[in-house]
Amino acid sequence: MSELDQLQKNKLFWASRRGMLELDLVLLPFVENVFAGLPEEDKDRYWKLLDQEDQDLFAWLLRRGEPEDEDLRRIVEIVRANTGMRASGD
Repeated sequence: MSELDQLQKNKLFWASRRGMLELDLVLLPFVENVFAGLPEEDKDRYWKLLDQEDQDLFAWLLRRGEPEDEDLRRIVEIVRANTGMRASGD
C-alpha cells in the first residue's frame, strides 16, 4: 500500500469514528472489511454518509427511518447488508 493510500485509509478510519459506540461498532468494521471493494460511486456515497448527523445514521442503520436522499439510501443499504444490520427476515 502506498503512503498516499495509507493516508486516505487513515482519514477514512478517523472520519468513520463517531461520538456513539454503536456507530463505531458498525462503521469501523465496514471500513476495514468492505469499503476497499466498493465501486467508486459507492465510496463517494459513503463519504457523503459521513457528513450526516450521528442521530440520523443511528436511526437509519437500525431501520428506524430511511434517508430521503437516494444516494444515502443506497449506501445505508450496503452498510446494513455487510455489517449484520440486516432486517430480521433477511
